Amino acid sequence: MPACPPYPASLPVDSPVAPGLAPSLVLVGAGPRGTGLVERLAANAPRLFAGGRLDLHLVDPYPPGGGRIWRSDQSPLLWMNSLAEDVTMYTDASVEREGPVVPGPSLAEWAAGIRDGAEHAPLDAETAAEARGLTGQSFASRRLQSAYLGWVYERSVAALPPGITVHEHRRRAVRVSGPRGGRQRVWLEGQAEPLVADLVVLALGHLTAEPDAEESTLAAFAATRGLTYLPPEFTADSDLRGLRPGEPVIVRGFGLAFVDLMVLLTEGRGGRYTTDAEGTVTYHPSGREPVLHVGSRRGVPYRSKIGYTWRGERPPLPRFLGPAEVEELRRRPGPLDFHRDLWPLIDKELGFAHYHRLFTAHPERTGVDWPEFEKRYADLDAGSAELRALVASCVPDPADRLDLTALDHPLDGVRFPGADSLQNGLRAHIEADLARRHDPRHSPDLAVFLGLLSVYGQLVRLGDTGPRWHGFFSYLASGPPGPRLRQLLALSRAGVVRFLGADTRVETDAVRGLFRARGASAPGPGVEAAALVEARLPAPTVARSRDPLLRGLYGESAVTPAGLLAVDPGDARILGRDGRPHPRRFALGPHTDARASGAFARPRSNAPAFRQNDALARAALTFLRGLSCRGVPSAGAGA
Repeated sequence: MPACPPYPASLPVDSPVAPGLAPSLVLVGAGPRGTGLVERLAANAPRLFAGGRLDLHLVDPYPPGGGRIWRSDQSPLLWMNSLAEDVTMYTDASVEREGPVVPGPSLAEWAAGIRDGAEHAPLDAETAAEARGLTGQSFASRRLQSAYLGWVYERSVAALPPGITVHEHRRRAVRVSGPRGGRQRVWLEGQAEPLVADLVVLALGHLTAEPDAEESTLAAFAATRGLTYLPPEFTADSDLRGLRPGEPVIVRGFGLAFVDLMVLLTEGRGGRYTTDAEGTVTYHPSGREPVLHVGSRRGVPYRSKIGYTWRGERPPLPRFLGPAEVEELRRRPGPLDFHRDLWPLIDKELGFAHYHRLFTAHPERTGVDWPEFEKRYADLDAGSAELRALVASCVPDPADRLDLTALDHPLDGVRFPGADSLQNGLRAHIEADLARRHDPRHSPDLAVFLGLLSVYGQLVRLGDTGPRWHGFFSYLASGPPGPRLRQLLALSRAGVVRFLGADTRVETDAVRGLFRARGASAPGPGVEAAALVEARLPAPTVARSRDPLLRGLYGESAVTPAGLLAVDPGDARILGRDGRPHPRRFALGPHTDARASGAFARPRSNAPAFRQNDALARAALTFLRGLSCRGVPSAGAGA
């Protein structure tokens, strides 16, 4: 073992160690986040835990690697929404970390290894064929991503030092108990005796939740009238049998959950697409599809994934929202207000990324050189009339100017004369978005995407910043692949999808016994339907989670105003109601205020999840080594 580290005086010891027994770490959640933590434990253990013994318990009812969300037994029609070359589970030199970089392949590189025989994985014939045909510019199926995650898990376990023994438990953890200064007990569903742990790490992914007040009302209305109501949930888990062929279905939500629903109710029911010589996609229905009437607050789908790769100089980020600004925000008294405290910095940072690219890659479309514009830009406040005047004088074409408000709310102030013109208008919007996001002449859009990743990496250090940022980020940076939006256009032309417009409202009609929905973008009565689908994931609140372990922490842990579990920003220890970090409990994932944009990430992006995984793994290994040095009992020493 390495030399013993300083042991914090705040961590009490409770009895002598039992010789010959290994300490224990229980990791609840073995999906992508848990797998990433195993990879970081393996990377850091040779230096921090050399020669040590540890029982590593992985608790998850689903297979490790993919977990529930990325499990292999879902429709092969469901895709990832990132290019294969933009998906990795491995740290690189861009990641701020203390642990070592252990190189590993991206999804595209792994698939190339499968094709070339350099890598091996247990793939069925269909998934193996997909792997052989995958390129960096492909959108892989979730089944193939599940296989990649399973391979990463097996590789990470194999890389653990000989003294670390892995125990897999295909069960659900339902409760954790134990004193702050002593061993913890993790109770598993269907098992009489708990796992006894020196440390517990929660790496839970997206979870089911109890309905909120509105959802409960809608569900009760549906139950008493024989209607179909599908609450927020992972679409692959939804029972879609109540959505009948030819009948109208109201869909509230226009993000990735809607895209999955669209796929499962069209291609998943036997429909097919053809593409003509001009590239126009046509949908050929099977006759088993319902008619989807979709609306949302914005009234438009998420922006298309960008369809070209970066070339040339990257914007030097962060510039206006970096560690210094985050530290200043942390020092401000009282809670942060998103619009007052954060939005001006976000606006300035994304504008900097946009104009850096425009002035350096497309100087013929600007009126001054970049150094002059940059100096003047830096001196002006975001959103000010002076900044708008500067941009107008230096960027002649309005299409080259960044207007985040217009980008975020494209239907604000737009009113169509009727439902048919609304359909035409929305199709025109989607077509324009597809054309722009696949045209490298508009490469400042890709610079804004890089800016969004940079901003996310900074804001995650602040904890819970409210839902506004996450929704804005997802809309601009986490939209569907271009081919999915072309399919949406085809479905719209075929009459299988109808657009409701912005500010969609859903009501119940007690007299007619139906749901009713209408948007604000066109006049008319809207649509009536016997089925309503909430096309989104449930909010990751601790209080309403259906996960009993997480919900059980509500009374003893700090929870943010948005309902997230509060954790220490340094190493993800769970904070108590008194604000003190729990010495033996950690948590990462969407239910915490340290939630990152994903458990896997783009290479060379300093991904927040990778930074967090490394910090947590090092804190855990250092703690466990400290227990051994101080003679603290291991979990194997008894309850």
